[in-house]
Order: sequence, then structure tokens, then C-alpha cells
Amino acid sequence: MSFFKFAKKKEIDSCSCSAENTSKCCPEIRQGVCCVKVLGAGCKSCHEMYENTKSAIKNMGLNIEVDYITDMQSIMKYGVMSMPALVVNEKIASQGKVLKAADIEKLLNANLD
Repeated sequence: MSFFKFAKKKEIDSCSCSAENTSKCCPEIRQGVCCVKVLGAGCKSCHEMYENTKSAIKNMGLNIEVDYITDMQSIMKYGVMSMPALVVNEKIASQGKVLKAADIEKLLNANLD
């Protein structure tokens, strides 16, 4: 059995955004949230953050897929030192703590304004 039994590996290229190319993050969307990623090692806390983020997106009625990035080379490109981390529109919104769905909604609402 794999240590990362909860992890669902995704590469950074799942949308048009990348850590090196933040200026062209989802150019079809001028304002708001276009991509959300949870960065983590696949541990229980990281998985909980991923589930809370999916719940927040669903509660807000947004049609966005949440990516769960567990590849350490991809995570290092963001410069994250503590996991789990939440990345919104290729900018680190939170790192080092598991946020509740309501807290994630507040962060996302700040990006919608």
C-alpha cells in the first residue's frame, strides 16, 4: 500500500497557469477566481485542506476544478515552505495550516471583488 493513499497527483499544467507564468493566468477571465490548487504531501492534513477547498468552491456555486498537487518538484516552483498550501490564480493565499471551508470562501470572495 502506498504512503500517499489519499493523494491524487496532478501536474501544474492542468490549466494554462504555471508558477513561472503568473501574468498569463487564465487570460480568458479578467477578474475573479479561475484556478485553485492545494499543494501538499498527501498527508491527512493536506487531504483535509483539499476536501475543504472543494466544499468551499461548491458552496460558492463556482464551476472550478480544484487541483491537488503532490509532486514535490512542482510544489517547489511555488516557493512554499509549509504545507498544506492554497494557491488561487497562481498566488499563494495560505500555507502551513488547514483552513475550514468558510475561511477558504472568505479568501476566494476577496479575489472575486
